[in-house]
Amino acid sequence: MLHLIEAAVLGLVEALTEFLPVSSTGHLILAAELLHFEGPPGKVFEVVIQMGAILAVVVIYWRRFWDVLRGLGRDPGANHFVMAILLAFLPAAVIGAVAHSYIKAFLFTPMVVAIALILGGIAILVIGRNRPVPTGTQVGRFSPKLALGIGLVQCIAMIPGVSRSGATILGALLMGVTRKTAAEFSFFLAIPTLSGAAVYDLYKNRATLSADGMELIAVGFIAAFLGSLWVIRWFVGFVSRHGFAPFAWYRIIVGSILMVALLV
Repeated sequence: MLHLIEAAVLGLVEALTEFLPVSSTGHLILAAELLHFEGPPGKVFEVVIQMGAILAVVVIYWRRFWDVLRGLGRDPGANHFVMAILLAFLPAAVIGAVAHSYIKAFLFTPMVVAIALILGGIAILVIGRNRPVPTGTQVGRFSPKLALGIGLVQCIAMIPGVSRSGATILGALLMGVTRKTAAEFSFFLAIPTLSGAAVYDLYKNRATLSADGMELIAVGFIAAFLGSLWVIRWFVGFVSRHGFAPFAWYRIIVGSILMVALLV
């Protein structure tokens, strides 16, 4: 029962942090360390709970995705939508395939997470105060240059503690996208990015995969899915009204506490 509770907690941590600019990877590393959680062999637990978060995006935005599928090839807006997602995903796919092993081996440490949390928080504050005037561009009207630029910035999030959604959002803000559209684009881009990472992780760990711990996996998946349904809806409304500064201060405070704990 204790292990099931721990799996549910980690699923909720994934849900609460995957789409907020606070780093889900960093929080999962810290939460697993604090709980002394030992999941199934390989990366299957982490991969599956991420897929729970992705499913939440599909459920919430299913009507938009359906409209895009129906208009693909005929509707310029639908074609641009798909083009923007694919171009923004491309840099992460290429760089991730090349640098994946190095990043996993050398950068997945609590100290790296602490430093990245602090620097990322400072970056959010600076960019929030100095970003260009938004143009109001919708995802269906993103230019190839804009989509590719956001995708390149997203690659910084391969460093644990940076935050995939945070990097995507900040990149979009720097290029004149509105806060609401930047947040939504980070959700849409999560689908190919996290799915690609999941497939790659499962392939790399295929020798250790088994049916062990299916209860843990199921509980983590359900917790991540249900939690993400709430977080996604709440986040869009929150940033439209208040911006990203509260998340910046949260990152700086948590990162500072973690750094002090590691150094003492």
